[in-house]
Amino acid sequence: MMNRSHIHGAGLGLKRELIPQIQSHHNQTLISNIQFVEIAPENWIDAGSKASKQLDWFAARYPIVCHGLCLSLGGISPLNTDFLQLVKQFLNRYNIDIYTEHLSYCTDAYQGKQGYLYDLLPIPFTEEAVHYVAQRIRQTQDLLGRRIGIENASYYAAAPISEMSELTFLNAVLSEADCMLHLDINNIYVNSINFNFDPLAFLRGIPQERIIYSHIAGHYQQSPDLLIDTHGEDVIDPVWALLKDAYDLFGVFPTLLERDNNIPALDTLMQEVDKIADLQRQAIPRSSKPNTTTLTSLIV
Repeated sequence: MMNRSHIHGAGLGLKRELIPQIQSHHNQTLISNIQFVEIAPENWIDAGSKASKQLDWFAARYPIVCHGLCLSLGGISPLNTDFLQLVKQFLNRYNIDIYTEHLSYCTDAYQGKQGYLYDLLPIPFTEEAVHYVAQRIRQTQDLLGRRIGIENASYYAAAPISEMSELTFLNAVLSEADCMLHLDINNIYVNSINFNFDPLAFLRGIPQERIIYSHIAGHYQQSPDLLIDTHGEDVIDPVWALLKDAYDLFGVFPTLLERDNNIPALDTLMQEVDKIADLQRQAIPRSSKPNTTTLTSLIV
């Protein structure tokens, strides 16, 4: 397998329907801007021999990052340590350095049984929640033997017991857990519309040194003041502008296009991957070397 001690440039979420298209265009100009791919480990662990062979093909050619779906860092049930052991084995098998999860919860418990809610729900922005979630992140990092990244999540209802802003909460968790940040540009924009704040001011409050890589995606506009983070539409101009602002503030960092629904043909998707690469090339230079995510930044 290739050395994946760093990622850089533009990436693409690896969906099953894209696999044969990427394979058939390997080493062709069409996909030359794909520098890394992202998978959800839940979709690949114990997925069978066909899936393993497909993933082996990509592991030999692209750096891979993992973005989890079901860890439920803010949930009330104990962390699923059996699942985390499977994740650790999976990361080691494919020599994957980067694992990230959502700063949210997706589980609930009733009469001693845990169930998955199949949605990512917001954590109340309280001091108690900071300590609780940070402890669960540290436990995850100890079990995996590496730092993880947490992603700022979209949400649609503010908890009435919240004591601080989303940005204050995010920064407090990052500091106490001593973890990395998986920066989602679209989620900042979505939340800024839904809760009427300045997305650029939010971005300025992000700790640059914590950024591991970022997402950019499309969303659905249900009404002028309600956006839904669907990953099923084209990225809109204000979100592209916010990504440019982020590069101007922090320098270029690895950025991946998320597209989970209404997935078009690869040549159409590549127009947005190419735009990420173009913005990275046009960004204000901040050093003589391209910014990358390094393995040493992930060691606990």
